[in-house]
Amino acid sequence: MLAFKILGSLGLLVFGMKMMSESLQKLAGPQLRHVLGKMTTNRFTGMLTGVLVTAAVQSSTATTVMTVSFVNATLLTLGQAISVIMGANIGTTLTAWIMSAGFSFNVTDLVWPVFIIAMILIYKKRRATFGEFLFGLAFMFLGLGTLRATGVQMNLGENEAVLGFFASFDPDSIWTTLLFLLIGSVLTMCVQSSAAVMAITMILCSSGALPIYQGIALVMGENIGTTVTSNLAALTASTQARRAAFAHMFFNVFGVLWMLFVLHPFIDMVCSFVDYEQGVSDPTKLSVVLAMFHTCFNITNTAILIGFVPQIEKIVCWAIKDKKEMEKEVARLQYIGNGLVQTPEIAVLQAEKETASFGVFVQEMFAKSRQLLDEKNETKFAELFAIIENKEQVSDQIEIEIAKYIEQVSYDHLSDETKIKIRQMLREISELESVGDACYNIARTLQRKIESGKKFIAWQNKSLHEMMKLCDDALTQMNAIMTGRRAEHDINESFRIENEIDAMRQMLKNENIRNINEQKYDYAVGTMFSDLITDCEKLGDYVINVVEARFGK
Repeated sequence: MLAFKILGSLGLLVFGMKMMSESLQKLAGPQLRHVLGKMTTNRFTGMLTGVLVTAAVQSSTATTVMTVSFVNATLLTLGQAISVIMGANIGTTLTAWIMSAGFSFNVTDLVWPVFIIAMILIYKKRRATFGEFLFGLAFMFLGLGTLRATGVQMNLGENEAVLGFFASFDPDSIWTTLLFLLIGSVLTMCVQSSAAVMAITMILCSSGALPIYQGIALVMGENIGTTVTSNLAALTASTQARRAAFAHMFFNVFGVLWMLFVLHPFIDMVCSFVDYEQGVSDPTKLSVVLAMFHTCFNITNTAILIGFVPQIEKIVCWAIKDKKEMEKEVARLQYIGNGLVQTPEIAVLQAEKETASFGVFVQEMFAKSRQLLDEKNETKFAELFAIIENKEQVSDQIEIEIAKYIEQVSYDHLSDETKIKIRQMLREISELESVGDACYNIARTLQRKIESGKKFIAWQNKSLHEMMKLCDDALTQMNAIMTGRRAEHDINESFRIENEIDAMRQMLKNENIRNINEQKYDYAVGTMFSDLITDCEKLGDYVINVVEARFGK
């Protein structure tokens, strides 16, 4: 039963922290994105940003994965990401202090009123997210309180077998330190939660069973083990994202290496900070020592390395070379489907970036269709048409993949603002796929003209070039809006171009009918010309629909 209590308490602890982190991200998701994007102008503001965001969401893993995602989306440079990750290591020390408080006194009795308040808030929809945060907080403290009580009940400090086992290790031996460091790393890798391993370490130390030196070696091991999450997340991401994840590991491993040379004096200094004397003071105070060591270690390591961010950047770039990307038209997705473990708000940002990339893709497709108008060589025409045909199939795949991704994200708890963005994106990708269909229809009509042996007269060619130029202007304006902030663009410019397209379509259709009646060209040529003009006008309609969706109209 004691084993079940420990495992169940750890489960409550991890679940509570996860619930807290997700609710805080939901409360401040858009703001977190803007903070990370704007407050990283230099290495010091980047570090401060990492500290604040991690302290806010109570998860260095969430901040690190978020940062790797931003690098993957080209929203942060590698240097900025490294400074944010350094700050995240300091911000995560707040978790250790919260745990220390949970082990220093009985917090279990305090959680029951919190549960009641949280339940009331959840039923009030406007305060539901804050209620979820309180639930997570209560679960976390309930888990900590139960762990503390179970540790006392186990009476590990008087268990001869346990005491004998830990006493068999020489506290002054470097091999003992390395062994416990390895144990801490492996445990953290296995459970994917440094908080859970920190809680176990505090139980063992505060009960008097585990000496402080071995306990701190476990804490250092946790610092290395926690870097595995971001490195696994970045395995299939871009080269820069993998470099950011590797920089996190380099930072923590370097800190552990220099700490090994000054471990005992450093621990003695930390003990003096909290007025703890080995063999004399109450062992329950060791949870405070562990929290203080965790803080001092990460602050000192950051202070040492913050001046060497450019050098760290060079090292990780040397260690992880640029991948030679194969030019495959199928592999068009750049920001999603790359294995990164996303927080919901950041996943939506990735989908936005992918949707913007989709817009660029369909404009490239339209450019190929324009080339067909002037291509006289049948072989080159056939090759170009095959490329457009392939692109049309790829555009269908992109729409499906983005829609699937958004659908998965929508299962998570999201802020109201993010839900609106998801609805807008679903509309955008549908309209963008229609733009791709219009480009393909233009190409098919031009192929029909080539196969029939018919030719357009000079007026028709000139008119089509003018119409396609307007369509390209519309696409360029659309992509500018999709890649920038809405406040930076005027939707009226898109409407102006659309009105010009509509007016030109009507004028050209009227002129086309007159030319057929005057027998300047035959009906078949006139029909193909009319089809091209209609497809261009439809393309303009789809573009304006994308712009309206982007502006929430």
